[in-house]
Amino acid sequence: MSAPNSYIGSELELFAEARNWKAYFRRQLRPYLTGDVLEVGAGLGGTTAILCDRRAASWTCLEPDPALAKQLETRLPHLVEKPATLQVIVGTTTTLPAGEMFDALLYIDVLEHIENDAEELSRAARLVRPNGHICAIAPAHPWLFTPFDKAIGHFRRYTCDSLRRLTPAGSELVRLRYLDSAGLVASLGNRLFLKASLPTAAQIRFWDRCLVPVSRALDPLTAYHIGKSVLGVWQIRRPVTST
Repeated sequence: MSAPNSYIGSELELFAEARNWKAYFRRQLRPYLTGDVLEVGAGLGGTTAILCDRRAASWTCLEPDPALAKQLETRLPHLVEKPATLQVIVGTTTTLPAGEMFDALLYIDVLEHIENDAEELSRAARLVRPNGHICAIAPAHPWLFTPFDKAIGHFRRYTCDSLRRLTPAGSELVRLRYLDSAGLVASLGNRLFLKASLPTAAQIRFWDRCLVPVSRALDPLTAYHIGKSVLGVWQIRRPVTST
């Protein structure tokens, strides 16, 4: 048995080198990542390294797995251009100190790991200041659910409609789109033929180096209606209080 908050997935190191993919979604999210930022489920810091820069006044990495959080603390000084404040907290949004508020909350490939995702986003909305944002990227399309999803603890995959239905009270969905149309073809191939529980390092390199650049060109042409990942950004329009 694993510890209650230990991460069961084994893909973090594999995807750490997916630099083209991370740079792509950085362009999608960068306008929203200012002020005080909370990154939920920061893992080993692969996303932190790409997204965290001096546009943020502070950056807090929230990681429930103590072992991952310890590694993250060691890695961070070598990964990022430090904002004014950079810290790692072991825990979840349920264990943050009372009164903590942020200008942006990030869920990068995290929501699918949370059983009650609607409750999580409602709680997130109470942690964001008015006019701040909640940003999420998650794997798309339930029909693409594979042994790989199950192996790394996914409860679900999303569609634009299912992500829209998670809109928390007091917020407005200001960006909703699919990303990585070329990657969708590769995922479909895995679903139909390979049925692999974990991609190989070579497959990750091929996707990141060859398919992601194609997606960056194709996605705007498809009006972001096709892709293997779905992105949602909500803006908090009014203060949200506990009920």
